[in-house]
Amino acid sequence: MLGGTYDPPHVGHLIVAQDILEELSLDRLLIVPAGDPPHRAAVLPAEVRLELVSQAFGGNPCFEVCRIELDRTGPSFTVDTLRWIRLTMAPEELYCVIGVDQLTVIDTWSRYEEIPEIARLAVMARDGEAPSADDIPVPFENVAVTRVDVSGSGIRDRLREGRSIRYLVPERIRERVEAEWARVGSAARESKGA
Repeated sequence: MLGGTYDPPHVGHLIVAQDILEELSLDRLLIVPAGDPPHRAAVLPAEVRLELVSQAFGGNPCFEVCRIELDRTGPSFTVDTLRWIRLTMAPEELYCVIGVDQLTVIDTWSRYEEIPEIARLAVMARDGEAPSADDIPVPFENVAVTRVDVSGSGIRDRLREGRSIRYLVPERIRERVEAEWARVGSAARESKGA
């Protein structure tokens, strides 16, 4: 499982997802957009992010987009999603893939200590930035992925500045991301002026 806010999905997500498939020798990778992210607010609505993720990851039969966190009410806690996957899909082996940034704050996650009972924690290590297990309260393994300096916040900044996001997001979703940003940005400006 590779969860995230995907606000918006970008080429970095696709590149690391492919690396994860290969490095862990997976049959499939479940892509799970957060419905109500507990640690950061999403700009784009959850249903829009889900549609964009479906389009961005479409075309590769090894990627499966899952809407479980949008269908559940309340904050999207990883431990609940992993339990649902374990009970509903009954995978032979289950990995929860996260970034190094999330690993360093995992002790702020809801019931994080239960995660190793449900799934193996795989941490995306980019360009040798593999974390040390000394200060981490849960067992994990490193997974090498390609470092791509693209982020959702950087893309949102470019959109805010009226700059192009060409080549930062898959071309098949670029116009939709720009249109949704124009709609969301316009609504935000109107609410501030009211």
